[in-house]
Amino acid sequence: MVRRPASGVPRTYRRGMARSPFTPSFWRSPLRGPWLTSVLGVVLLGGITVLFVTGLLSYAAYNPGLSPVNDKTPDKGVLGFYLFSWPTDPHWLYRLTQGIHVTLGITLIPVLLAKLWSVVPKLFTLPPARSLAHALERISLLLLVGGALFEFVTGVLNVQLDYVFPGSFYPLHFYGAWVFFAAFVAHAVLKTPLALRNLRRIRELPSRADELVSPDPAEPTVSRRGALWFVGGGSLLLFLTTAGRSFDGVLRRTALLAPHGGGEPASGPGGFQINKTAAYAGIDPAETGAEAWRLVVTGRDGRTVRLSRAELLQLPLHSAALPIACVEGWSTSDQWWRGVRLRDLAALVGYEDDPPDLFVESLQRHGAFRRAALRANQVADPRSLLALSVNGADLTPDHGHPARIIVPAAPGVLNTKWVARLTFGDL
Repeated sequence: MVRRPASGVPRTYRRGMARSPFTPSFWRSPLRGPWLTSVLGVVLLGGITVLFVTGLLSYAAYNPGLSPVNDKTPDKGVLGFYLFSWPTDPHWLYRLTQGIHVTLGITLIPVLLAKLWSVVPKLFTLPPARSLAHALERISLLLLVGGALFEFVTGVLNVQLDYVFPGSFYPLHFYGAWVFFAAFVAHAVLKTPLALRNLRRIRELPSRADELVSPDPAEPTVSRRGALWFVGGGSLLLFLTTAGRSFDGVLRRTALLAPHGGGEPASGPGGFQINKTAAYAGIDPAETGAEAWRLVVTGRDGRTVRLSRAELLQLPLHSAALPIACVEGWSTSDQWWRGVRLRDLAALVGYEDDPPDLFVESLQRHGAFRRAALRANQVADPRSLLALSVNGADLTPDHGHPARIIVPAAPGVLNTKWVARLTFGDL
């Protein structure tokens, strides 16, 4: 005979229930409830929307519809419906949008983890589907949780320059973003009205009927407000140790969790951040010397000129103050570049009036974007240069000596270094 406690439930059965994540009594935190989940959800609603929009803008900035060498997602189909010619004004546009994308993404990590923790009992609810509508909701929840984890993990790995997933980051992150955001929108449409109602009930005790509320809560050790302060503090810490990547000098040394954090890589005119070094790119110094290096420029009807660096320096030179901004989220302040305008080089090979698109080839042997394409509006901008010097000194090998591209508002990878050939014409 089994002795029953006053509740009428056998002790052995209750202990078995408490050990199983598929029973509500397993999840005993008194913090879980509709109000906490709703607060975190509203924060993510705004934050993830900004992440998605800035991510799409980053993709457009690469000009993937211009040339196959720029397009890392050739099978995007209708997902590229919004693509447009990336502008050159304001010149800090990509620096702003990508800085927001990466910094906000890292800052939201504690909020995302807290949100997942707050709803984890739902992932173990039995039966798995009570109806067709419930089954669809569960599937969307799995896509939402899985998509969120995938996007944030792959994004962080790419930012840290330690990407380990098989395949290219670009298509995985791009397609994953669309799957995740579709589930996110469906979830937001279903849950936002309820979340807003829950936010107005801050002074009400959570109903035991809510599936997020434990039927057997443990003693509280922190209030719901305290939990939010803890999550907010974690986000603030990540922000303070990440945002400095977008600035020079002392602030960059605060970017402890960011690539290229700490001090500048060197002093002097070339003492600002780089993505890849000449050694990493496989640049042979013998190829970039004054005797060996020649810039090959090809244009209308196959017209071709070959220019040494000394000959380029004899052409009209112009200056432009432009930053370098990278997909990993880091950027520099404006650097003072000097060189030959791209539109003047186009004029040398037959495009005196309206310069066309441009195909750029580098001496680089290792890494992505050894070749890149620029749109006609980028070529025509008077600030777009084949730069020969920066901040009053010749380019260093790591900054692209003997010549590099610099274009306002373009991602860093399109500002090709160690340029060997320019081909003007329709791509």
